[in-house]
Amino acid sequence: MKKLYIIRHAKSSRSDETLEDFERPLNKRGKENAPMMGERLKERGIMPDIIISSPAKRAKSTAEMIAKEIGYEKRVLFDENIYEASVDELRKILTCINDKNSAAFLVGHNPSLNDLANYYVHHEENIPTCGIVEVEFECNKWSDIEPKNAKFLSFEYPKKSDG
Repeated sequence: MKKLYIIRHAKSSRSDETLEDFERPLNKRGKENAPMMGERLKERGIMPDIIISSPAKRAKSTAEMIAKEIGYEKRVLFDENIYEASVDELRKILTCINDKNSAAFLVGHNPSLNDLANYYVHHEENIPTCGIVEVEFECNKWSDIEPKNAKFLSFEYPKKSDG
């Protein structure tokens, strides 16, 4: 079994119009939501074997805050190909994950994360900032992950109530 957590970066700030999109930081809400979502993952006992993130500032901060919250002690890997990636590019990244890793966090951006979730499990709902789609694949190799062996497990996001 392989588990994938598709994680959209937390809410970013657009207050400084001189910043390139890549350099946009998290805003106040984003800085609160990322640790909160990390806490929710921790409460469920979720610990990835690998975290791969876009190096864009808002995604990098989100990945690092969630990693800190869950007690992830390895290095977060940053892959510039995640930024502005197509579904095919994201799939290429995922299918190259070392098979010793059973659970992976992929931290990135919309619309590509929406498209990825839709591709694997027909998840058509928009993934809001700091939203997490959990998908399980019935296979032993990342190179074998496909829609036909994918199963939607959960969808969490900051404003989702615990009811």
